[in-house]
Amino acid sequence: MLRQTAMLVLTLVAAGGPLVAQAGRDDAAQRARRQAMVDVIVRAGVRDTTTLGAMLRVPRHEFVPADVRDLAYGDHPLPIGHGQTISQPYIVAFMTEVLGARPGLKVLEVGTGSGYQAAVLAAIGCDVYTMEIFEVLATEAAARLRLLGYDGVRVRHGDGHHGWPEAAPFDAVIVTAAAGYVPPKLLEQLKPGGRMVIPVGSVYGVQNLILVEKDPRGRMTTRNLLPVRFVPMLEGLR
Repeated sequence: MLRQTAMLVLTLVAAGGPLVAQAGRDDAAQRARRQAMVDVIVRAGVRDTTTLGAMLRVPRHEFVPADVRDLAYGDHPLPIGHGQTISQPYIVAFMTEVLGARPGLKVLEVGTGSGYQAAVLAAIGCDVYTMEIFEVLATEAAARLRLLGYDGVRVRHGDGHHGWPEAAPFDAVIVTAAAGYVPPKLLEQLKPGGRMVIPVGSVYGVQNLILVEKDPRGRMTTRNLLPVRFVPMLEGLR
């Protein structure tokens, strides 16, 4: 058991939803590319209109490094530094759909990365708590989300295995890094009736994306959804 370590919390407060066309960065060409990305996601099987609407609104090109910005709307992961990636758009949409994201849902995300998944959840209207083990990524994501106008998002530098106990319980938990097991603290912090989506398996190969559901009496059921490849869920702060 790792010793609990002090964590940095950055609370984001902004009026309104995501800013559009901020400093000309979300022009018509970017919106057209985003529409093409969503068309691919629909063809791949995502049908939830709330999820698709958020994917259409969130400017993914703002969440990737400048040298790969031209690739932002391709349906593939991209590097964001420190050995981490921004997930494939289809996987982001699929996990959001499976989670049952909707306005007012209190969600814990483990693996903030660049902040893109948190932005999608915030665009839906979720109350988002997101954790990142790399302090530089947590700090950058917090600043990026604030700049783009996403409210309802709190960013914490911390080890996601421990969750966010003082903010628990959560209606839903989404983990965007591969774990060798489902962390018990995350199960404890999931409300009865809640859902968790998490990739589980070897970090050196294909993992299974798993849906964990907790019934009103606190009993757990799990279901394999599809094979995936995620970066590993690390322990110990970076």
